[in-house]
Amino acid sequence: MDIHVCTLRDNQQFDDPNDIALKLGISSATWPLFGIIWPSSLVLAHYIVNHPTEGKRILEIGCGMALSSLLLNERNDDITATDYHPEVGVFLERNTQLNHGKAIGYQRVDWADKASDLGLFDIIIGSDVLYEDEHINLLADFIDRHANTACEVILVDPGRGRKNKFSRRMETHGFSFSEEKPECTDYLDKPFKGHVLKFRRGDAPSPPGSDSSSNA
Repeated sequence: MDIHVCTLRDNQQFDDPNDIALKLGISSATWPLFGIIWPSSLVLAHYIVNHPTEGKRILEIGCGMALSSLLLNERNDDITATDYHPEVGVFLERNTQLNHGKAIGYQRVDWADKASDLGLFDIIIGSDVLYEDEHINLLADFIDRHANTACEVILVDPGRGRKNKFSRRMETHGFSFSEEKPECTDYLDKPFKGHVLKFRRGDAPSPPGSDSSSNA
């Protein structure tokens, strides 16, 4: 499946003339991180393309260039994308048009916002979203607020050392935890050292080949 994506040239780009991002706490150093395709994003897209999603309401968190959202949109899945960066929505609209897809639902959200009207989802996905210690509880609680009683969560973590703490927090919300190494990552320039983290609650089906043991 071909997905075409317009991105920043590299992670040195910066354009915040009105200090919109700065006022949201996004510095010039972190501003461009949303705008390129990271290895974890590619791993998530390759994982989700073979995952059963038909008839599910799906949420991508911290979507950045939203590669997985664009892919799911190509399959006519019910996908909503979210991020905190103020430029993500602009790129998402442009890339959706570039792929001749229908408009993707998008909201700029703060994980600390307890009044979000996103609603509830059957599947929640994300890649490389555990890059600060403070995000562990914020993200787990945000997921809990937007997860259906039966929900599956799939996160690709490149190995930042926070997955065990995060899994324990998710377990307090009633999620079971398992993890696996991606089967094949020869599409990446370097070996992938991270894992696909999987959380399930309620009657969410266990993915084929899932290891249900917890490593928290």
